[in-house]
Amino acid sequence: MTADPAPAPHHHDTVRALQWQEDRLRVLDQRRLPAVFAYDDCADSSSVARAIATMRVRGAPAIGIAAAYGVVLAARARYRQDPGGWRQAIEEDLRELAASRPTAVNLFWALDRMKAAIATAEGDPYPGLLALAHAIHRDDVEANRRMGSLGAELLRGSRGVLTHCNTGSLATGGYGTALGVIRTAWTQGLERVYAGETRPWLQGSRLTVWELEQDGIPATLIADSAAAWLMRSGQVQWVIVGADRIAANGDTANKIGTYSLAVNARQHGVRFMVAAPTSTIDWNTAKGADIEIEERAAAELLNDYFLGDGHLIGAWNPVFDVTPAELIDAIVTERGVVLNPAVTGLAALGGH
Repeated sequence: MTADPAPAPHHHDTVRALQWQEDRLRVLDQRRLPAVFAYDDCADSSSVARAIATMRVRGAPAIGIAAAYGVVLAARARYRQDPGGWRQAIEEDLRELAASRPTAVNLFWALDRMKAAIATAEGDPYPGLLALAHAIHRDDVEANRRMGSLGAELLRGSRGVLTHCNTGSLATGGYGTALGVIRTAWTQGLERVYAGETRPWLQGSRLTVWELEQDGIPATLIADSAAAWLMRSGQVQWVIVGADRIAANGDTANKIGTYSLAVNARQHGVRFMVAAPTSTIDWNTAKGADIEIEERAAAELLNDYFLGDGHLIGAWNPVFDVTPAELIDAIVTERGVVLNPAVTGLAALGGH
């Protein structure tokens, strides 16, 4: 199997961040967008892990898909080296992939699925593991389209929405989570889409508005600090975001700045939606306070002047924050919608 198995892009969904090509994973380098559109070829698991760690691959679902393909590449290499001892040797590769990003639970969900397949593999593991990675990729796109339909139902009658970070095809196998909801709602009459710039990596200004433009959906970019004023103006009725991890009680970890949007939304009577696949729910983490929050280098925030020796200025650079369930009006998954998760809980989604 050599071709990319994900459902083909269609109108309003033309971008793909990950492509399986022959015997390698092609990764769209999102650090260089929108100025440069270029794929990197990952021919081994270490290069996949580096692509995740350096944010060439980003977005919880896309990270999980990439990791699955990384396991495929590792198994092929280890089996060729030692057909009798490949299972022991691959443990090193699995640890490297697991360490690439600590917050996105989809990474560990995908690795667990691949580990289960490794445990039962007979003979050459490559064909079976590749088929499973293809299935994870394909299922993500189909789940996103289902979430798009469910979430758009909640938006009926709304004129404008605000989104944060990038939750579209660039962050998933295709179509997107929160941006998938927006894509579907746009075809049903949604009038305005606003995107926050999302500092410090500017995923909103570099990726989201670019992706929407590729798909013919006009959008308006705002500074992160303008969000509360936008809400007060009455131009948006919903804030729609994705998630990197959802605790069992509905608390949600997402890109830094999400929590402040939720607080401001509640203040201004704007509803708040989280769209994420059930693979993002960490049933073993009881509440948001237990989620490990990744912190990245101060250099991502500081300008060149402060990067030299002798300065007193440092930087705190958490990548995610946690929005408590009581500030979330709806969690949309491919299995269904949970309204007021702080009251109803997530049990209706069926657990693991």
